Amino acid sequence: MSGVWPPPPGEQPQQGAGAPSSPPPPGQPVQNQPAWAQPLPQPGWAQPLPPAHKPGAIPLRPLGLGDMLDGAFRLVRFNPGATVGASVLVAAVAMALPLVVTGAITATGDSLEGFGASLEDPNWEPGNSEIVGMVAAFGSLLLGTVLQAFGTILVSGMISHVAHAAAIGKKLTLGQAWAATHGNRWRLIGLAVLFLLLYLVMFALAAVPVVALAIMVDNPVPAILVGVLMFLLLIVASIFVSVRFYLLAIPALMLEHTGVVGAVRRAWQLSARQFWRLLGIWLLTAIIAGFASQIVGFPISLVSSIVGIAVPDLYFLATIAGTAISTVVAAAIATPFTGAVTNLQYLDQRIRKESYEVELMEQAGLLSR
Repeated sequence: MSGVWPPPPGEQPQQGAGAPSSPPPPGQPVQNQPAWAQPLPQPGWAQPLPPAHKPGAIPLRPLGLGDMLDGAFRLVRFNPGATVGASVLVAAVAMALPLVVTGAITATGDSLEGFGASLEDPNWEPGNSEIVGMVAAFGSLLLGTVLQAFGTILVSGMISHVAHAAAIGKKLTLGQAWAATHGNRWRLIGLAVLFLLLYLVMFALAAVPVVALAIMVDNPVPAILVGVLMFLLLIVASIFVSVRFYLLAIPALMLEHTGVVGAVRRAWQLSARQFWRLLGIWLLTAIIAGFASQIVGFPISLVSSIVGIAVPDLYFLATIAGTAISTVVAAAIATPFTGAVTNLQYLDQRIRKESYEVELMEQAGLLSR
């Protein structure tokens, strides 16, 4: 034993003949400080996120999952007119078509009245007028669904501008958000059509070997096995294309004033080495939005079913009406929320890879150019 003991906790170590050492001048490092007196390094996982300016709905730093979900709710509450209002307006206009067509057919003729008889008579067969009425009603519903899909694409473009403005503390009205999409609307539609065609081609390529085996081989087992395999491959390929090429393409197209090809290229760049992060947040957002839409839409579907059973002659109209109203309610919940999270993912990737928060601070007036 050397007889030298470390000082008690809270006391400074003695130097030389026991005289207390004078502190170094301000700004100068402490010389010959023993190892046990050095501050312990903090592990990386224990360090909190750096402080960040928050002029709007999100902090201007790399975003975590909680930041995105909270930011999406804040964005919708901060600007309900240009998010929920736009989604409801588009869905209501599109779903008004099947409602008007079905209501007119039900009120002016008997082409749909006999449809309720199928509930009481399983052997009931529709006549020509019933077939025409059903084709018109379902055809108008299909057309309304297509119109709503294209309208939702335009609303997604509007939400890109709304999210960017909310990030820097600004609020866009419905008219301002719509005006901000000027010049990019047809590009946005073209982007959606391009990927729709791509998905159709992928589906056709997956179906070719299954159909070929079903025709050439008498035993259906090989065709079924190959069909299951191609179906799984189709799902994987569709998810990969959606995450790497399409998910961030809409915000890039709207905010960077690029073309369709340029937006796809930017989506590929921003999603590099971020596939699982983007996919996980995307799936979680879809689950939350879908669950909320089902909870709200279930009572509507239940009421329409009860009306259709209680009044068989109105069964068809009640079914179409329930579908239309449920679609509008789902659009009011799902479209703004999922669109907001997607655009926050876009901002997050630009902040992580391009220090985009500096430009956002300049736009918010926190930094001088």
